[in-house]
Amino acid sequence: MSHYTWHNVTESSRVTTKHAFATLSFIAEIFIFLYVGMDALDMEKWRFVSDSPQLSLQVSSILLGLVLVGRAAFVFPLSFLSNLMKKSPEERISFNQQIIIWWAGLMRGAVSMALAYNQFTRGGHTQLRANAIMITSTITVVLFSTGVFGLMTKPLIRLLQPSPKHLSRMISSEPTTPKSFIVPLLESTQDSEADLGPNVPRPHSLRMLLSTPSHTVHRYWRKFDNAFMRPVFGGRGFVPFVPGSPTEPSGH
Repeated sequence: MSHYTWHNVTESSRVTTKHAFATLSFIAEIFIFLYVGMDALDMEKWRFVSDSPQLSLQVSSILLGLVLVGRAAFVFPLSFLSNLMKKSPEERISFNQQIIIWWAGLMRGAVSMALAYNQFTRGGHTQLRANAIMITSTITVVLFSTGVFGLMTKPLIRLLQPSPKHLSRMISSEPTTPKSFIVPLLESTQDSEADLGPNVPRPHSLRMLLSTPSHTVHRYWRKFDNAFMRPVFGGRGFVPFVPGSPTEPSGH
């Protein structure tokens, strides 16, 4: 909702809102990691598998293998289909990028733990050895994937996608403006076709809409946004018209 409400509050309210939500997000992440860590020290479950660590290791390996295969079955076919729709080689997802996407999604966390406890325990407790093995195996996969895969993600990106030297200098000189390196979904204030350039094709069918650059989709969204959303919710770019009075942008 910040696309609309951000322009309707004072500067002090913006600062307060930004830091308040950042604090709430930080507290939520701490709670999640504490929850996972406390479950990892659930001695009741580990006692069930203490007499057969080999079986627990085998189950953990199978689960980890399923995570690897499942993620690959999701990323590579969809990347292949996406590349079929893009004519320019620069727009296609390279194989190195596909590996990074595959690797970055291998980390398991609190959701996996919650699902395992919901499925194999009753009120957080179980007396069945098979259920305890599934719980401890899930804990092992979560800790291993978070520690190993998480720590290796950044070196893998540096290896497969080395940043150009000029981009590295720009990032180091402007550490507080990461948005300058991306094309925002909702550009500027008014819906103009000039910012898209004269050579951007306008789609006349669903197939053309899917195969044209993303700026074209954004153009249609901006038209809808200015016509229906901003008159109701406000936001930068919408100028309400009142007969006999000067028009001012909403929220200013």
